[in-house]
Amino acid sequence: MAQIKVDGQLVEVPDYFTLMQAAEAAGAEIPRFCYHERLSVAGNCRMCLVEVKGGPPKPQASCAMSVKDLRPGPNGEPPEMFTNTPMVKKAREGVMEFLLINHPLDCPICDQGGECDLQDQAMAYGVDKNRYAENKRAVEDKYIGPLVKTSMNRCIHCTRCVRFTTEVAGISEMGLIGRGEDAEITTYLEKSLSSELQGNVIDLCPVGALTSRPYAFSARPWELNKTESIDVMDAVGSNIRVDARGREVMRILPRVNEAINEEWISDKTRFVWDGLKSQRLDRPYVRNKAGRLQAASWADAFAAVAKAIKGSAGGNRIGAIAGDLSSVEDMFAMKALMTALGSGNTDVRPPMSGLDPKWGRASYLFNPTIAGIEDADAVLIIGSNPRYEAAVLNARIRKLWRAKGVPVALIGAKVDLTYPYQHLGQGFETLAEIAAGRGFGEVLAKAQRPLVIVGERALSHGSVGKQPGRDVLALAAKIAQGAGDRAEGWNGFAVLHSAASRVGGLDIGFVPHDGGVCSADQMAKAQKGELDVLFLLGADEYDMSSMGNAFVVYIGSHGDAGAHRADVILPGAAYTEKSGTYVNTEGRVQMANRAVFPPGDAREEWAIIRALSAVIGRPLGFDSLADLRRQLYAEYPHMARLDAIAPEAAADLVRLAGNATKTQTGGFPSPISEFYLTNPIARASAVMGECAQLASGLRQAAE
Repeated sequence: MAQIKVDGQLVEVPDYFTLMQAAEAAGAEIPRFCYHERLSVAGNCRMCLVEVKGGPPKPQASCAMSVKDLRPGPNGEPPEMFTNTPMVKKAREGVMEFLLINHPLDCPICDQGGECDLQDQAMAYGVDKNRYAENKRAVEDKYIGPLVKTSMNRCIHCTRCVRFTTEVAGISEMGLIGRGEDAEITTYLEKSLSSELQGNVIDLCPVGALTSRPYAFSARPWELNKTESIDVMDAVGSNIRVDARGREVMRILPRVNEAINEEWISDKTRFVWDGLKSQRLDRPYVRNKAGRLQAASWADAFAAVAKAIKGSAGGNRIGAIAGDLSSVEDMFAMKALMTALGSGNTDVRPPMSGLDPKWGRASYLFNPTIAGIEDADAVLIIGSNPRYEAAVLNARIRKLWRAKGVPVALIGAKVDLTYPYQHLGQGFETLAEIAAGRGFGEVLAKAQRPLVIVGERALSHGSVGKQPGRDVLALAAKIAQGAGDRAEGWNGFAVLHSAASRVGGLDIGFVPHDGGVCSADQMAKAQKGELDVLFLLGADEYDMSSMGNAFVVYIGSHGDAGAHRADVILPGAAYTEKSGTYVNTEGRVQMANRAVFPPGDAREEWAIIRALSAVIGRPLGFDSLADLRRQLYAEYPHMARLDAIAPEAAADLVRLAGNATKTQTGGFPSPISEFYLTNPIARASAVMGECAQLASGLRQAAE
């Protein structure tokens, strides 16, 4: 620790702190444009100038000078800096005047208006007149993709976007070319960006040079109602803010959460909002005798479902599958309905999955936690592509690699993860070799904090031939425990889920029970005529042609694959239109809040299920969301502890690892082929469709 005086106030800070950080620790405000705490120091905007006592007779850039660089006074007094002297005030006014020489007067038409750092700092630190009457510099706008709109006349060359894409996103596709007044930010060869995190440069840009192309000229920030919520596009559970005007979602922005997404979100999270308006189910539908779906009233739709249930033999001839976006409340209500009907056919897992809550909660969680990735000293990825499955989490792994240079290895299909890794092999044989302590297994054995990430596709029966996914799970648990010394309290076994509903569904036991079967077996029974009624709770990622003649009831928000197959459609609410609980891949319980109301006659899924239960004569024991949550919390107390991770028993993993086998063969295919089209909302989005088409073209060009 070191002592320093800031405007006469003595503070004690770590000696590696910059003068800017020391000033903020003392409560002094330092303006800045180029500096960002998550990026490397550039020191090129010069807005953060301060005066240092005993230093050079000129202002110093506080972002680029450390506290340990200052000399003490002649009698050992602590070094001293000033943030509000006449010298500093004049220097900041000069810097601001130079920044505004070429900056256009675009504020009335700029999407950054009202949220612009340049506007705010010009008011606070600028001057009220301009001494420059010359023509302003003109720069041609660049096309860098369908997501980020450029207005490069406004660029002040802070290089935040360049540093983000290079350091965090891991793509070397942006840079500054030219010198002096000819300098400009551009993509190399003027091609579009290829990162799944590129939209974050919009938030980073301190002026209006980089703005959202889909949101352009749509709204002003003061017109929007802002709702804090949770993202469901993947299992990371990124914290977001949903901005809406009236009943329409206008944009989605990140919220800072150091434990999960820091301040980044993926492009799918940020730009999927137009899919909330397209292909919506806003009224019930019933398939008529001619085989066509036609609009119906809620009473008629419920009557059709009740007739099908009464015509069934009941029990396990009725099934339910939950989709990737279902909330805990919706699945809890559906499980209660299935229990009332005497059926144990419930499943939230992908087909033929080896995940099973009977092995304990630690067997299906990302146990080291997302923030804990930064503590690992060796990483093994099994059958997963974290860049597509969890782009923000992948950025954490890259951050770890940049900070410590830890060894990273992959078993599965070769992919670009934005950081170098050792490709060990394609499948189960390689995994068994590492479990035996050979090859990369020696590196993991020596590590004190090894991180073993297992993807969901590696845990499915079909992805490894005859080898059940549970054996892959057991081998991974064995590798994570290892024979070497482990840091106290470290659990490096991490299952990376790809769906927001998965962990919550596993937590409440939305899996086969009381003689029930999994989702794949339910569809197999439907083909054989052994399943009469099948409920799809927003489940669209299944083979709809394999459901035979079963009576399919689809409860969801979008007209996707499940709705096309359904005999009755009950319109539900999207994640921005309801209050729901989601549990992310690390087991953290979070609450999504309603930003807008569902369209038309659509209702929240739990309310639909409760109303249906009354029609079929099996009313559930709750009449409101509060009643439902009281029952949920009584049965699963950890669901009431928001933003917390319930501790898990490490002994569960020891028991799981004891079942490891190494006799079978097979490969781990790539889990997600198209990042932008993984769920019904994304597939309904025109922006995501354009991104998918562009990404496909880039892949073909690379091949």
